[in-house]
Amino acid sequence: MIDSHSLAQRVDAVFARAPVIPVITIERIEDALPLCRALADNGLPVLEVTLRSACALNAITLIARELPEACVGAGTVLSARDLDAAAQAGAQFAISPGATEALYAAAAEAAIPLIPGIATAGELMRGLELGWQRFKFFPAEASGGVAALKGFAGPLPQARFCPTGGIDAARAPAYLALPNVACVGGSWMLPPQAVRAGDWARIAQLAQAAAQLAP
Repeated sequence: MIDSHSLAQRVDAVFARAPVIPVITIERIEDALPLCRALADNGLPVLEVTLRSACALNAITLIARELPEACVGAGTVLSARDLDAAAQAGAQFAISPGATEALYAAAAEAAIPLIPGIATAGELMRGLELGWQRFKFFPAEASGGVAALKGFAGPLPQARFCPTGGIDAARAPAYLALPNVACVGGSWMLPPQAVRAGDWARIAQLAQAAAQLAP
């Protein structure tokens, strides 16, 4: 059995650093540092780099080495192999869109904390049963949004969340106002056209605005 308190503390240390965790897909390795520097230098130091591109693990290694002031983690972690690869690359945490028994088993032995994804009360109860108390609520808007999280709070008050999925600058404040929400995840501060054009100033501006969303 994992140490639930210690695991929750490790995740809380990540969640506490910023109200918003940018969800980043890096397609070109040369974008990794300027993109993540624009975020970290403007109030969003926790960076979820999704394992959705060929250069994702290399990008995590580069960011971990060159931006030590940031806290880089791996997103879209689907398996024990992904979790191990993320840790080996230098990720400080991992986030999954859901969770399987195999992933929970691997996470119980992993060097970095996993923030497992849940969408239903049953999935949440299973995570709690296994010793987790911190979760990604995904896909947030499609799974009931703010109302669902309010519903979880009564019977399962020990759980805290990073809702992700369909959240933008307009929706984020309602989530952040909930007592069981520590932060939110999203990519609205990373417009694809700005990333493609290398418009880091635009991304910096959006990051500054996102960092001010905490109630």
